[in-house]
Amino acid sequence: MSTYTQILYQIIFSTKNREKILALPNRKELFKYICGVIKNKNCYPYCINGVDDHLHICISLHPAIALASLIKDIKLASTEYIKTKNLFKNFNGWQEGYGAFTYSIQEKDKLIEYIKNRKNIIEQNHLRMNI
Repeated sequence: MSTYTQILYQIIFSTKNREKILALPNRKELFKYICGVIKNKNCYPYCINGVDDHLHICISLHPAIALASLIKDIKLASTEYIKTKNLFKNFNGWQEGYGAFTYSIQEKDKLIEYIKNRKNIIEQNHLRMNI
């Protein structure tokens, strides 16, 4: 018997103390890196976007992966990447918690549009995976 799921998650987390340090020029590089982390966990990233103090991620979570574990891996790996590449000056890490909301597969396009069009986002800065 095989497992089949169609649950989308919107994940939101911010920089430590909501510091406004995620400078626009390097966000896209961070988004691409996070997509790689998500894919390496057998999950599917649909869209990532963010502003200077937080990120929104739309994913399909693999049924064998715990959400908390995935987010922990994203935060740890991206922190290391940001510091190694010196992407964002004064980056002190991510907040401890996160928000995660589930959506039905029928809401996928609306959710992607919502994330893509977050306030103060320049259109070419978002990253949408080809489906």
